Amino acid sequence: MRRSRWTTLAALVALTLAACAPTDDTGSSDDATAGALPTVTDGVLTIATSDPAYEPWVVDNDPTTGEGFESAVAYAVADQLGFDEDHVEWTVASFDQIIAPGAKDFDFAINQVSISDERRANLDFSSPYYTTSQAVVTLEGAAGADATTLADLKALKIGAMVGTTSLTAAQETIDPTTPVSPFNDNDQVKQALTAGLVDAIVVDLPTALYITAAELDGGLLLGQLPDSAGGDQFGLVLDKGSALTAAVTDAVDALSEDGTLGDLEAEWLTDAAGAPVLQ
Repeated sequence: MRRSRWTTLAALVALTLAACAPTDDTGSSDDATAGALPTVTDGVLTIATSDPAYEPWVVDNDPTTGEGFESAVAYAVADQLGFDEDHVEWTVASFDQIIAPGAKDFDFAINQVSISDERRANLDFSSPYYTTSQAVVTLEGAAGADATTLADLKALKIGAMVGTTSLTAAQETIDPTTPVSPFNDNDQVKQALTAGLVDAIVVDLPTALYITAAELDGGLLLGQLPDSAGGDQFGLVLDKGSALTAAVTDAVDALSEDGTLGDLEAEWLTDAAGAPVLQ
């Protein structure tokens, strides 16, 4: 009987000491937030992008470095969701795989996917993390190769695709002395430039970045047109009806409101990519 009483007393003392002991809550808030999210892998945020992934969206085709606009945006979103870099996993998915209907093996994808009503029928999107601006492209040795201001562009022959924001921006922002030449598609726009039919062309910035890097021999990106937003909006892609959509959207909204997205755009698209805003 005495042994039983002493055993009970010892148990009570142990419980009291345990209750009074300090707790280790290092990172508990973020860990709890991240752990509460229904990710593909518990405690890990899985993000998809294409391979290869091109600059300035991803530097050196390695999204894990956080270098490049979309890589940096992805890590900023992850941080908002409570995931540090050690708890972010990257996976490869082609553009077509990302936009295809059906369940995905990633939590969200970031790959310059434009938000549209047609795609919304099969996918969820976050709020836009980037809205395309319009940019001016020419060729080395062309009449516009040394242009650095809007005034320098006014005397040039400009081409753009008919029915696009690019054409409207060229007409209203540059307002060249020679009417802007409209073409049926961007392939014709590029052909007109290489054939010397126009001195420069206006396309959206992502197209400008791609064609000057991969398609035009001696292509030059002169810069962006001011106040030319209103093109495509890029969103993070999630499964249709994903339980993460609201949280990911809130994260993108927070990054927009606190200026982070603007800072990353300036760092990776305006400065690093050599696309200053022409004045």
